[in-house]
Amino acid sequence: MDAFRRRCVDVTTPPFPTSDASLLLPGPAGVLETIVEHPEATVAARAGTAVICHPHPLHGGTLHNKVVTMTGRSLRELGLSTVRFNFRGVGESAGSYDDGRGETLDLLAVAEWVRSQRPGDALWLAGFSFGSYVALLGARHVPVKQMISLAPPVGRWDFSAAIAPPCPWLVIQGEDDEVVDPQAVYAWIDAMAEKPTLVRMPETSHFFHRRMMDLRGVIKNGVRANVPALRTA
Repeated sequence: MDAFRRRCVDVTTPPFPTSDASLLLPGPAGVLETIVEHPEATVAARAGTAVICHPHPLHGGTLHNKVVTMTGRSLRELGLSTVRFNFRGVGESAGSYDDGRGETLDLLAVAEWVRSQRPGDALWLAGFSFGSYVALLGARHVPVKQMISLAPPVGRWDFSAAIAPPCPWLVIQGEDDEVVDPQAVYAWIDAMAEKPTLVRMPETSHFFHRRMMDLRGVIKNGVRANVPALRTA
């Protein structure tokens, strides 16, 4: 990890912006298109930053996905700053799709940038669908304080390499998911020694159609107890 950190985070890396901004970060395959957003001025800022991973690049997944953006909004309403980024080969991010391996390195590059720029922040990871798989793979390499998995694609990807993170973990699964088998997700969780908090959303599809505001509430209620302390600087 030290060599990886030196390769991706150096003196040429842009500072963490103090206001909402789009920027290009150095990554393992080239630049990574990134958007940083902060809580509204009326919300008490917390000493935490959440990195959010988007769904599958080959199926239209980008940092602009509505589930990803709603996740970010929900967390900013709790006072966290959020970082969304495009995996390699998506939007302005360099490189090409790498079957989850390179995408995990992309996530680690972004997470290490956050840690270097905001060393006092609690690092949160979140991911939707394929992004939840990548976030879990990356979580073993960084000190995650909260994990959020939205519709994890169990059965479509090999989750045997995804180790449960040693932190509070929220899993949200729609019961009418047409892409991921909900029963496979439930069986995966049932087999764990240390189980995450599972929220089953009835009458909810993979993309949470017509349930976005409900999703907002589920996320906020599911992680509220672990919200970091108020930011002091």
